[in-house]
Amino acid sequence: MLFKKTKAHSEQELNYIVPDHIAIMMDGNGRWAKKRGLPRTSGHYAGMTTMREIIRNCHQLRIKYLTLYAFSTENWTRPEEEVNYLINLPKLFFQGEVLDELQRENIQIRYIGDITKFPKSIQNIMEESKEMTQKNTGMIINFAMNYGGRADIIQAIQNCINEKHNPSEITEELFESYLHTKGCPTPDLIIRTSGEKRLSNFLLWQSERSELWFTETLWPDFNKELLVSAIMEYQERKSRS
Repeated sequence: MLFKKTKAHSEQELNYIVPDHIAIMMDGNGRWAKKRGLPRTSGHYAGMTTMREIIRNCHQLRIKYLTLYAFSTENWTRPEEEVNYLINLPKLFFQGEVLDELQRENIQIRYIGDITKFPKSIQNIMEESKEMTQKNTGMIINFAMNYGGRADIIQAIQNCINEKHNPSEITEELFESYLHTKGCPTPDLIIRTSGEKRLSNFLLWQSERSELWFTETLWPDFNKELLVSAIMEYQERKSRS
């Protein structure tokens, strides 16, 4: 179960003010599998299991928005077998009672990126999860699927042109209304696993004021303790500013 019963969190964990919006770059699945002599697809499955757990943790910690970099525009260049596995992960993620549980927990599912590039059956699964949860008022999860920050900005520019906006009337607020993340606040904290220290085309416009937190831990090994550590460091930075 996604929202299984767990022990109560400590006061230390629950009494701090958490960021409104956390974005996570879930990196290192392939390296995790390689270290264990497993195919890369095994790493992606393990990463999906971790994603379920972190969603539950964020919900319990009262995070309002969670954005997960699930499939980038660059992922299409990977080997065909791996790409085919990745694009079918939504089917694996929502199998069983997961969607019903998300609904019961009042969580809303959204997608950012161009999902029209995925097979119709996968698009249908994503659309179903979006429509089923669209009236929920709790935590919002943005799954970044076939998402790229540059493509997001270019599409916003094209839409401004198509809507025939006079250049002088284009403000940051207007421009942001054409981004995939419209309606969501910019991320307060961006977490990246696996030791890489770059944004890799993720939320390029939206990350201007984001605090960045990096860990050497590969994504399948990421856990609640590391999530809490990232949030606590975020709070320490904010207290010094």
